[in-house]
Amino acid sequence: MTLPSNARPVPADGIPAEISRSWLLVSGRRPEEFDAAAASRADQVVLDIEDAVDPKHKGTARDDVSAWLEGSGSAWVRINDRTSDFWSDDVDQLKGLPGLRGVMLAKTESAADVTETFDRLGGSTPVLALIESALGIEEAVSIARARGAFRLAFGSGDYRRDTGTSADDMAMAYPRSRLVVASRIGDLPGPIDGPTVSGSHPILREQAEVAVALGLTGKLCLEREQLPVINEAISPTQSDVTWARDFLADFEARGRVIRDGSDLPRLGRAQKIEKLAKAFGIQPI
Repeated sequence: MTLPSNARPVPADGIPAEISRSWLLVSGRRPEEFDAAAASRADQVVLDIEDAVDPKHKGTARDDVSAWLEGSGSAWVRINDRTSDFWSDDVDQLKGLPGLRGVMLAKTESAADVTETFDRLGGSTPVLALIESALGIEEAVSIARARGAFRLAFGSGDYRRDTGTSADDMAMAYPRSRLVVASRIGDLPGPIDGPTVSGSHPILREQAEVAVALGLTGKLCLEREQLPVINEAISPTQSDVTWARDFLADFEARGRVIRDGSDLPRLGRAQKIEKLAKAFGIQPI
């Protein structure tokens, strides 16, 4: 998806949303936490006016989020799904707010959900499609190809409730891989994995590494304490960066000559690692 340059969701620290690793969810009912979230180690902040807010408080949360975005605040907003009674008010009130980086559309199940949201927001605000059901997973390719789609994210908890799937890595491999393949077909950045509920850093690291192994490139998170672990686990390692720079230096030294069939895949990997290392400030060993 190509957005107008003035709508590109790039945070102040320079990490663009298409490669952002950590996506911190913050309840729209807690405006006192917005500034702290924005100052945290999160690559992106998502103010949640969907699942984190009781229906009777939706209006108040939407007002608080809008007021913060009209001031000095800047963040994404998770809005209610297209079929809900709240979607229309969400998009109408958020449209054109200066601090709105984009919206995360809850319970996305069709390309039309994305396109209608994108159009109602004015045709320049990126839509991050949160896929949370069996239908959404099966429609992932059409969702990824939808006009306005910016990136896919996995609502793993709701998916498990919808399908009866356990949290076992093997059981969750299919929906995660489906999002990875759909993102590639739709020419989108890698998808964002669902959150880890456990407060254990070893468990969080392990789950982030599983997601990376499957091809996901970001992760939703629920607590600020999770951010350093997620950022580290999803970033290239220092040894990766050392290898990439050595390979690129050697490639240049030999006149960019391709020697065998393995050179092009290795070149692509090295260039990707180098790009991420520069964005995340990772130095070689």
